[in-house]
Amino acid sequence: MKENVSLGIKYMLIASLLFAFMGASAKELSDSISSVEVVFFRNLFGVVLILFSIYRKPLVQEGGKPLLLIFRGMVGFIALLMFFYNISEISLAEAMTFSKTSTIFTAIFAYIFVKEKLAFKGWLGVFIGFIGILFITKFDGSSLDKTDWLGILCGVGAALAYTSIRELRKYYDSRAIVLSFMGIGTLGPLILMIISQFYTNPTFDFMLASFVMPKSEDWIYIVFLGLFATYAQIYMTKAYSCAKAGIIGTISYANIAFSIILGMILGDSFPDIWIVLGILLIVVSGFLVSLKKD
Repeated sequence: MKENVSLGIKYMLIASLLFAFMGASAKELSDSISSVEVVFFRNLFGVVLILFSIYRKPLVQEGGKPLLLIFRGMVGFIALLMFFYNISEISLAEAMTFSKTSTIFTAIFAYIFVKEKLAFKGWLGVFIGFIGILFITKFDGSSLDKTDWLGILCGVGAALAYTSIRELRKYYDSRAIVLSFMGIGTLGPLILMIISQFYTNPTFDFMLASFVMPKSEDWIYIVFLGLFATYAQIYMTKAYSCAKAGIIGTISYANIAFSIILGMILGDSFPDIWIVLGILLIVVSGFLVSLKKD
């Protein structure tokens, strides 16, 4: 496909805005239902759409890597649990920024497991990214908050999922890879909500919570959540098919700016100077790391 940078940038900006709206929908829902339940509805919507797509056009793939497929689904699901929990507990901008640290960890994991080369600019990006994380968490050498740990682990989990996709795409239809994630992301919350009926622990409240029937107005946000998440994925895929990953990956950080604006509309305060500096460093880090893909 011929490269079309302007169209790729346009698609990525749309995807970034939709991802921010997805996060805003999840934040609104967090007042009524748990983040575990939000993950359930978010993935259930996607499963229905993917199965319909497979029904219309059957999968064409080689297969042969079921354990890796399950691994991708599990780590993606766990990362999503942490991501939506953080959305319910901290500002939308902070939660989104933590999720964007996946670029840093993906570069490291790709270097270790996939043997992808990482040039000096890439390593510099990784270093700057970790400094950005220190700023966002305001780490003073003593301890980190629970949401800080979950934010970092969310980035690690997403990075493991993205790295596994690089191998899986050689064997599976992309829809099968997405279905492994969304399928586990639908069944997993159901199991966790059943377990929570018999066991609770404040430490694991990001993954153990009881099912609460959504109120009538919540269903509107649930539908929005599914629509925004699905179309964001579609536009993101289109963006990466139009231009180089380095360019598109950099534009994707517009998601943070959109999240700051939407978060403030929903009641978040504007990020303080340390968080702003951390966000800027992570954006620079993402840009430098993305250069290795071009």
